[in-house]
Amino acid sequence: MNATESRRQFLRQAGLGVAAAALTGPAAAASLSPSVMQDENQKKLGFAIVGLGKYATEQMMPAFKDCKHARITALVSGSPDKARKLAAEYGVDAKNIYSYQNFDSIKDNPAVDVVYIVLPPGLHAEYTIRAAQAGKHVLCEKPMANTPEECQRMIEACKKAGKKLMIAYRAQFEPFNLDAIERIRKGELGKLRMVTADHGRQVQPDKDQADTWRVQKKLAGGGSLMDIGIYSLNAARYLTGEEPVEVTAQEYSDKSDPRFKEVEDVIHFTLRFPSGVLASCTSAYSIEGVKRYRAYGDKAWLDLDPATDYYKHQMKIGDKDGERQPQIKEGNQFAAELDHMAECVMQNKTPKTPGEEGLRDIKLIMAIYEAARKGKPVRV
Repeated sequence: MNATESRRQFLRQAGLGVAAAALTGPAAAASLSPSVMQDENQKKLGFAIVGLGKYATEQMMPAFKDCKHARITALVSGSPDKARKLAAEYGVDAKNIYSYQNFDSIKDNPAVDVVYIVLPPGLHAEYTIRAAQAGKHVLCEKPMANTPEECQRMIEACKKAGKKLMIAYRAQFEPFNLDAIERIRKGELGKLRMVTADHGRQVQPDKDQADTWRVQKKLAGGGSLMDIGIYSLNAARYLTGEEPVEVTAQEYSDKSDPRFKEVEDVIHFTLRFPSGVLASCTSAYSIEGVKRYRAYGDKAWLDLDPATDYYKHQMKIGDKDGERQPQIKEGNQFAAELDHMAECVMQNKTPKTPGEEGLRDIKLIMAIYEAARKGKPVRV
Protein backbone atom coordinates (compact mmCIF):
# COMPACT_ATOMS: atom_id res chain seq x y z
CA MET A 1 0.00 0.00 0.00
CA ASN A 2 1.46 3.37 -1.01
CA ALA A 3 1.37 6.50 1.15
CA THR A 4 -1.65 7.96 -0.61
CA GLU A 5 -3.69 4.77 -0.24
CA SER A 6 -2.65 4.46 3.39
CA ARG A 7 -3.74 8.04 4.10
CA ARG A 8 -7.07 7.50 2.34
CA GLN A 9 -7.76 4.38 4.40
CA PHE A 10 -6.80 6.18 7.62
CA LEU A 11 -9.10 9.09 6.83
CA ARG A 12 -11.95 6.75 5.98
CA GLN A 13 -11.55 5.12 9.39
CA ALA A 14 -11.68 8.59 10.91
CA GLY A 15 -14.96 9.32 9.18
CA LEU A 16 -13.26 11.94 6.99
CA GLY A 17 -13.54 10.25 3.61
CA VAL A 18 -16.32 10.09 1.08
CA ALA A 19 -18.43 8.06 3.50
CA ALA A 20 -18.47 10.90 6.03
CA ALA A 21 -21.87 11.94 7.31
CA ALA A 22 -23.85 14.39 5.23
CA LEU A 23 -23.93 17.86 6.63
CA THR A 24 -26.23 20.78 6.82
CA GLY A 25 -25.10 24.37 6.92
CA PRO A 26 -26.55 27.79 6.19
CA ALA A 27 -25.61 29.73 3.11
CA ALA A 28 -25.65 33.04 4.93
CA ALA A 29 -22.51 34.35 3.25
CA ALA A 30 -23.88 33.58 -0.20
CA SER A 31 -26.95 35.71 0.48
CA LEU A 32 -24.88 38.89 0.54
CA SER A 33 -24.41 40.89 -2.63
CA PRO A 34 -20.97 40.59 -4.29
CA SER A 35 -20.15 44.26 -3.63
CA VAL A 36 -20.99 43.98 0.07
CA MET A 37 -19.01 40.75 0.38
CA GLN A 38 -16.00 42.33 -1.34
CA ASP A 39 -16.00 45.34 0.98
CA GLU A 40 -16.38 43.15 4.05
CA ASN A 41 -13.76 40.65 2.92
CA GLN A 42 -11.10 43.33 2.55
CA LYS A 43 -11.07 43.56 6.35
CA LYS A 44 -10.91 39.82 6.95
CA LEU A 45 -8.21 37.15 7.01
CA GLY A 46 -8.76 33.99 5.00
CA PHE A 47 -9.27 30.68 6.82
CA ALA A 48 -8.88 27.22 5.33
CA ILE A 49 -11.09 24.67 7.09
CA VAL A 50 -9.41 21.27 7.34
CA GLY A 51 -12.02 18.61 8.01
CA LEU A 52 -15.68 19.03 7.12
CA GLY A 53 -17.29 16.88 9.79
CA LYS A 54 -20.37 17.55 11.88
CA TYR A 55 -18.81 20.02 14.31
CA ALA A 56 -17.17 22.08 11.58
CA THR A 57 -20.19 22.26 9.33
CA GLU A 58 -23.02 22.56 11.86
CA GLN A 59 -21.41 24.74 14.53
CA MET A 60 -18.19 26.46 13.56
CA MET A 61 -18.56 27.32 9.88
CA PRO A 62 -21.95 29.05 10.27
CA ALA A 63 -20.35 31.35 12.87
CA PHE A 64 -18.20 33.03 10.24
CA LYS A 65 -21.20 35.16 9.27
CA ASP A 66 -20.77 36.96 12.63
CA CYS A 67 -17.00 37.43 12.32
CA LYS A 68 -15.48 40.87 11.85
CA HIS A 69 -11.99 39.70 10.91
CA ALA A 70 -12.30 36.14 9.58
CA ARG A 71 -13.79 34.50 6.51
CA ILE A 72 -13.64 31.08 4.87
CA THR A 73 -11.47 31.06 1.76
CA ALA A 74 -10.54 27.37 1.37
CA LEU A 75 -11.76 23.89 2.24
CA VAL A 76 -9.85 20.65 2.79
CA SER A 77 -11.77 17.39 2.64
CA GLY A 78 -11.63 13.77 1.62
CA SER A 79 -15.04 14.16 0.01
CA PRO A 80 -14.97 16.27 -3.18
CA ASP A 81 -18.76 16.35 -3.45
CA LYS A 82 -19.20 17.63 0.08
CA ALA A 83 -16.46 20.21 -0.41
CA ARG A 84 -18.00 21.48 -3.63
CA LYS A 85 -21.42 21.78 -2.00
CA LEU A 86 -20.02 23.75 0.93
CA ALA A 87 -17.86 25.89 -1.32
CA ALA A 88 -20.98 26.96 -3.19
CA GLU A 89 -22.81 27.72 0.08
CA TYR A 90 -19.99 29.78 1.58
CA GLY A 91 -18.75 31.55 -1.53
CA VAL A 92 -15.42 29.71 -1.66
CA ASP A 93 -13.68 29.65 -5.03
CA ALA A 94 -13.67 26.09 -6.40
CA LYS A 95 -9.93 26.34 -7.05
CA ASN A 96 -9.47 26.63 -3.26
CA ILE A 97 -10.76 23.13 -2.56
CA TYR A 98 -8.02 20.74 -1.45
CA SER A 99 -7.77 17.04 -0.66
CA TYR A 100 -5.62 15.63 2.13
CA GLN A 101 -3.17 14.44 -0.48
CA ASN A 102 -2.54 17.87 -2.10
CA PHE A 103 -2.93 19.85 1.13
CA ASP A 104 0.71 20.99 1.10
CA SER A 105 0.12 22.99 -2.08
CA ILE A 106 -1.87 25.43 0.05
CA LYS A 107 1.46 27.18 0.57
CA ASP A 108 1.01 28.76 -2.86
CA ASN A 109 -2.41 30.22 -2.03
CA PRO A 110 -2.24 33.85 -0.79
CA ALA A 111 -5.99 33.76 -0.03
CA VAL A 112 -5.26 31.51 2.98
CA ASP A 113 -3.77 33.16 6.07
CA VAL A 114 -4.89 30.70 8.75
CA VAL A 115 -5.47 26.95 8.66
CA TYR A 116 -8.16 25.75 11.07
CA ILE A 117 -7.72 22.05 11.84
CA VAL A 118 -11.00 20.36 12.75
CA LEU A 119 -9.85 16.74 12.53
CA PRO A 120 -9.68 13.96 15.14
CA PRO A 121 -6.85 14.56 17.66
CA GLY A 122 -4.71 11.79 16.19
CA LEU A 123 -4.32 13.92 13.05
CA HIS A 124 -3.70 17.30 14.72
CA ALA A 125 0.08 17.09 14.92
CA GLU A 126 0.53 16.05 11.29
CA TYR A 127 -1.66 18.77 9.83
CA THR A 128 -0.45 21.50 12.19
CA ILE A 129 3.14 20.78 11.21
CA ARG A 130 2.28 20.60 7.52
CA ALA A 131 0.34 23.88 7.75
CA ALA A 132 3.25 25.63 9.48
CA GLN A 133 5.67 24.32 6.88
CA ALA A 134 3.32 25.72 4.23
CA GLY A 135 3.74 29.13 5.87
CA LYS A 136 0.28 29.37 7.43
CA HIS A 137 -0.85 30.31 10.92
CA VAL A 138 -2.71 27.52 12.73
CA LEU A 139 -5.88 27.32 14.79
CA CYS A 140 -6.24 23.74 16.04
CA GLU A 141 -9.14 22.07 17.79
CA LYS A 142 -8.75 20.60 21.26
CA PRO A 143 -7.53 18.30 22.62
CA MET A 144 -4.34 19.55 21.06
CA ALA A 145 -2.90 16.10 20.27
CA ASN A 146 -2.64 12.55 21.59
CA THR A 147 0.62 13.04 23.51
CA PRO A 148 2.72 15.84 25.04
CA GLU A 149 5.48 14.96 22.57
CA GLU A 150 3.18 15.65 19.62
CA CYS A 151 2.09 18.92 21.22
CA GLN A 152 5.70 19.99 21.58
CA ARG A 153 6.43 19.21 17.95
CA MET A 154 3.45 21.34 16.92
CA ILE A 155 4.70 24.26 19.02
CA GLU A 156 8.22 23.96 17.66
CA ALA A 157 7.06 23.71 14.03
CA CYS A 158 5.02 26.92 14.31
CA LYS A 159 7.83 28.75 16.10
CA LYS A 160 10.33 27.66 13.46
CA ALA A 161 7.99 28.93 10.73
CA GLY A 162 7.32 32.18 12.61
CA LYS A 163 3.58 31.46 12.67
CA LYS A 164 0.90 31.71 15.37
CA LEU A 165 -0.51 28.59 16.97
CA MET A 166 -3.79 28.79 18.87
CA ILE A 167 -5.83 25.98 20.41
CA ALA A 168 -9.60 26.31 20.06
CA TYR A 169 -10.82 26.53 23.66
CA ARG A 170 -14.17 28.07 22.77
CA ALA A 171 -15.42 28.24 26.40
CA GLN A 172 -12.69 30.77 27.15
CA PHE A 173 -14.42 33.13 24.69
CA GLU A 174 -17.98 32.47 25.87
CA PRO A 175 -19.73 35.31 27.80
CA PHE A 176 -21.14 33.26 30.70
CA ASN A 177 -17.78 31.60 31.38
CA LEU A 178 -15.98 34.93 31.16
CA ASP A 179 -18.51 36.43 33.58
CA ALA A 180 -17.98 33.55 36.03
CA ILE A 181 -14.22 34.06 35.95
CA GLU A 182 -14.61 37.79 36.58
CA ARG A 183 -16.95 37.25 39.54
CA ILE A 184 -14.54 34.81 41.14
CA ARG A 185 -11.56 37.11 40.58
CA LYS A 186 -13.46 40.02 42.15
CA GLY A 187 -14.18 37.95 45.24
CA GLU A 188 -17.93 37.80 44.79
CA LEU A 189 -17.92 34.24 46.16
CA GLY A 190 -15.43 35.06 48.90
CA LYS A 191 -12.39 32.82 49.10
CA LEU A 192 -12.68 30.02 46.55
CA ARG A 193 -12.67 26.62 48.25
CA MET A 194 -13.96 23.97 45.83
CA VAL A 195 -14.90 23.35 42.20
CA THR A 196 -17.00 20.54 40.79
CA ALA A 197 -17.20 19.98 37.04
CA ASP A 198 -18.99 17.22 35.14
CA HIS A 199 -19.24 16.41 31.45
CA GLY A 200 -20.96 13.43 29.92
CA ARG A 201 -22.63 12.29 26.72
CA GLN A 202 -23.82 9.14 25.03
CA VAL A 203 -21.34 8.08 22.38
CA GLN A 204 -23.16 6.04 19.75
CA PRO A 205 -20.87 5.13 16.84
CA ASP A 206 -23.45 2.63 15.56
CA LYS A 207 -26.00 5.44 15.16
CA ASP A 208 -23.90 8.56 14.58
CA GLN A 209 -20.98 8.35 12.18
CA ALA A 210 -19.53 11.49 13.77
CA ASP A 211 -18.82 9.34 16.83
CA THR A 212 -16.88 6.67 14.92
CA TRP A 213 -13.43 8.12 15.57
CA ARG A 214 -14.19 8.76 19.25
CA VAL A 215 -13.93 5.07 20.13
CA GLN A 216 -10.68 4.53 18.22
CA LYS A 217 -7.68 5.24 20.43
CA LYS A 218 -5.33 5.96 17.52
CA LEU A 219 -7.56 8.78 16.35
CA ALA A 220 -9.03 9.99 19.66
CA GLY A 221 -6.03 9.54 21.94
CA GLY A 222 -8.37 8.31 24.68
CA GLY A 223 -12.02 8.27 25.61
CA SER A 224 -14.28 10.61 27.54
CA LEU A 225 -11.42 12.31 29.37
CA MET A 226 -9.72 13.47 26.18
CA ASP A 227 -12.93 14.45 24.39
CA ILE A 228 -15.15 16.07 27.05
CA GLY A 229 -13.30 15.68 30.35
CA ILE A 230 -10.95 18.31 29.01
CA TYR A 231 -13.78 20.84 29.50
CA SER A 232 -13.95 20.00 33.21
CA LEU A 233 -10.17 20.09 33.48
CA ASN A 234 -9.77 23.39 31.67
CA ALA A 235 -12.65 24.97 33.61
CA ALA A 236 -11.03 24.04 36.93
CA ARG A 237 -7.86 25.75 35.75
CA TYR A 238 -9.45 28.96 34.48
CA LEU A 239 -11.87 29.30 37.37
CA THR A 240 -9.10 29.01 39.96
CA GLY A 241 -6.49 30.85 37.88
CA GLU A 242 -4.00 28.26 39.14
CA GLU A 243 -2.20 25.16 37.96
CA PRO A 244 -2.77 21.94 39.94
CA VAL A 245 0.06 20.37 41.91
CA GLU A 246 -1.44 16.90 42.37
CA VAL A 247 -4.06 14.67 40.72
CA THR A 248 -5.89 11.52 41.74
CA ALA A 249 -8.23 9.48 39.55
CA GLN A 250 -10.45 6.43 39.15
CA GLU A 251 -11.64 4.92 35.89
CA TYR A 252 -14.38 2.47 35.05
CA SER A 253 -15.25 1.02 31.66
CA ASP A 254 -17.41 -1.96 30.80
CA LYS A 255 -15.10 -3.78 28.41
CA SER A 256 -17.98 -5.99 27.26
CA ASP A 257 -19.42 -2.85 25.68
CA PRO A 258 -17.91 -2.60 22.17
CA ARG A 259 -17.64 1.18 22.57
CA PHE A 260 -15.02 0.76 25.26
CA LYS A 261 -12.71 -1.84 23.77
CA GLU A 262 -10.04 0.81 23.14
CA VAL A 263 -11.07 3.90 25.11
CA GLU A 264 -12.38 4.66 28.59
CA ASP A 265 -15.93 5.43 29.60
CA VAL A 266 -16.07 6.98 33.08
CA ILE A 267 -13.27 8.85 34.80
CA HIS A 268 -13.46 10.69 38.10
CA PHE A 269 -10.46 12.86 38.91
CA THR A 270 -9.50 15.39 41.54
CA LEU A 271 -7.10 18.29 41.26
CA ARG A 272 -5.34 19.91 44.20
CA PHE A 273 -4.27 23.53 43.67
CA PRO A 274 -1.57 25.52 45.51
CA SER A 275 -4.14 27.72 47.28
CA GLY A 276 -5.80 24.66 48.75
CA VAL A 277 -8.73 24.61 46.32
CA LEU A 278 -9.88 21.09 45.44
CA ALA A 279 -11.58 20.34 42.13
CA SER A 280 -13.68 17.21 41.71
CA CYS A 281 -14.32 16.39 38.05
CA THR A 282 -15.95 13.65 36.00
CA SER A 283 -16.34 12.64 32.40
CA ALA A 284 -18.39 9.83 30.90
CA TYR A 285 -19.39 8.42 27.54
CA SER A 286 -22.41 6.44 28.79
CA ILE A 287 -24.74 9.04 30.33
CA GLU A 288 -27.15 11.58 28.91
CA GLY A 289 -25.70 14.99 28.17
CA VAL A 290 -24.30 16.95 31.10
CA LYS A 291 -21.96 19.94 30.85
CA ARG A 292 -21.87 21.84 34.13
CA TYR A 293 -19.69 23.19 36.89
CA ARG A 294 -20.09 24.82 40.28
CA ALA A 295 -17.58 26.99 42.13
CA TYR A 296 -17.87 27.20 45.93
CA GLY A 297 -16.53 30.12 47.92
CA ASP A 298 -16.74 30.74 51.65
CA LYS A 299 -19.46 33.37 51.04
CA ALA A 300 -21.38 32.09 48.01
CA TRP A 301 -21.50 29.54 45.23
CA LEU A 302 -21.81 29.97 41.47
CA ASP A 303 -23.43 27.39 39.24
CA LEU A 304 -23.23 27.27 35.44
CA ASP A 305 -25.49 24.62 33.95
CA PRO A 306 -25.18 24.25 31.03
CA ALA A 307 -21.64 25.61 31.22
CA THR A 308 -20.16 24.60 27.88
CA ASP A 309 -23.13 24.39 25.58
CA TYR A 310 -22.95 25.78 22.05
CA TYR A 311 -25.75 28.31 22.43
CA LYS A 312 -27.57 28.08 25.77
CA HIS A 313 -26.16 28.77 29.25
CA GLN A 314 -27.65 29.43 32.64
CA MET A 315 -25.97 30.89 35.73
CA LYS A 316 -27.16 30.82 39.31
CA ILE A 317 -25.52 32.33 42.37
CA GLY A 318 -26.46 31.36 45.90
CA ASP A 319 -25.58 32.68 49.36
CA LYS A 320 -27.14 33.00 52.81
CA ASP A 321 -29.86 35.25 51.39
CA GLY A 322 -30.98 32.78 48.73
CA GLU A 323 -30.47 32.27 45.00
CA ARG A 324 -30.42 34.67 42.07
CA GLN A 325 -30.00 34.30 38.33
CA PRO A 326 -27.83 36.98 36.69
CA GLN A 327 -29.05 38.09 33.27
CA ILE A 328 -26.17 37.67 30.84
CA LYS A 329 -26.47 38.03 27.09
CA GLU A 330 -25.59 34.99 25.03
CA GLY A 331 -22.80 35.58 22.52
CA ASN A 332 -21.29 33.76 19.57
CA GLN A 333 -18.29 32.07 21.18
CA PHE A 334 -17.20 30.60 17.84
CA ALA A 335 -17.05 33.98 16.13
CA ALA A 336 -15.24 35.50 19.12
CA GLU A 337 -12.67 32.73 18.99
CA LEU A 338 -12.15 33.07 15.23
CA ASP A 339 -11.87 36.85 15.41
CA HIS A 340 -9.36 36.59 18.26
CA MET A 341 -7.13 34.37 16.13
CA ALA A 342 -7.39 36.80 13.21
CA GLU A 343 -6.61 39.78 15.45
CA CYS A 344 -3.56 38.02 16.88
CA VAL A 345 -2.23 37.51 13.36
CA MET A 346 -3.02 41.06 12.24
CA GLN A 347 -1.62 42.67 15.40
CA ASN A 348 1.21 40.16 15.99
CA LYS A 349 -0.08 39.20 19.44
CA THR A 350 0.21 35.91 21.32
CA PRO A 351 -3.17 34.12 21.37
CA LYS A 352 -5.05 33.82 24.64
CA THR A 353 -4.96 30.03 24.25
CA PRO A 354 -1.60 29.27 22.58
CA GLY A 355 -0.06 25.88 22.00
CA GLU A 356 1.36 25.95 25.50
CA GLU A 357 -2.18 26.00 26.90
CA GLY A 358 -3.04 22.86 24.98
CA LEU A 359 0.20 21.21 26.07
CA ARG A 360 -0.58 21.87 29.75
CA ASP A 361 -3.93 20.11 29.48
CA ILE A 362 -2.45 17.10 27.68
CA LYS A 363 0.26 16.75 30.32
CA LEU A 364 -2.40 16.84 33.02
CA ILE A 365 -4.55 14.32 31.16
CA MET A 366 -1.57 11.96 30.99
CA ALA A 367 -1.08 12.41 34.76
CA ILE A 368 -4.78 11.64 35.34
CA TYR A 369 -4.50 8.45 33.31
CA GLU A 370 -1.38 7.52 35.30
CA ALA A 371 -3.14 8.18 38.61
CA ALA A 372 -6.10 6.00 37.57
CA ARG A 373 -3.76 3.24 36.44
CA LYS A 374 -1.62 3.27 39.58
CA GLY A 375 -4.42 3.98 42.03
CA LYS A 376 -2.46 6.66 43.87
CA PRO A 377 -1.86 10.42 43.68
CA VAL A 378 0.48 11.80 41.01
CA ARG A 379 2.40 15.04 41.53
CA VAL A 380 2.39 17.39 38.58
